Amino acid sequence: MPVTLPLPFRKLTVPPIGRRHLTTQVVATSTALCAGFALFAAGADSDNEQITTVAATSDAAAPAAPAAPGEQPATSHDPAAWDPHATAGDHQPAPVAWPFPEPPRPATVRPADGALSSGFGARWGTSHNGIDFAADMGSPIRSVTDGVVIEAGPATGFGLWVRVQQDDGSVGVYGHMQDILVGVGQQVRAGDVIATVGSRGQSTGPHLHYEVHQPGVGPVDPQPWLAARGMDVNNYPG
Repeated sequence: MPVTLPLPFRKLTVPPIGRRHLTTQVVATSTALCAGFALFAAGADSDNEQITTVAATSDAAAPAAPAAPGEQPATSHDPAAWDPHATAGDHQPAPVAWPFPEPPRPATVRPADGALSSGFGARWGTSHNGIDFAADMGSPIRSVTDGVVIEAGPATGFGLWVRVQQDDGSVGVYGHMQDILVGVGQQVRAGDVIATVGSRGQSTGPHLHYEVHQPGVGPVDPQPWLAARGMDVNNYPG
């Protein structure tokens, strides 16, 4: 007759875990760990990309720091960096202003490059109201002072003349010229070429005839008038 043991005294046998089940668990655990590391690495790379982008944007927007004392500043190839008026294709430096003041202009200039050949006064039974300068045909005639041209063209006895309202209110008359180079109303400065020497009108050879007419007085001797302005017409080096 078989003997039956009570339940508490039964030996329970637990089946051992098979190698297949253990291997499956190890593989699953390794896979989970690898997936976790991959997610962590992807997040780190994303953060690095964001940091790099922000740094690049900040470097592009931020102005260059000034050079420290004794340190050479960075060289720029952009013309606008050293010349605000330069264009993209212009690599020439901005012009430098002349550091010295312009020398003062003379207030009075000899009207022609020639010696005094005839003075003011009576001549050949008539009145010679100016002085003559013997000069080469076609040589320049210059304005004696600053002024305004009030007449330019044909004139009886002069062939062609130019009349200039001079800086002191007097009128300078230039006669016998070959060519007139100015027009009525034109502003001229002392030394400006206004005509060329000729021999038109009542003339025996190329020369400039120059007169000075004072308001309310008429023609006056140009020599003392010029001398009062520092011009000695008898002193000609030619």
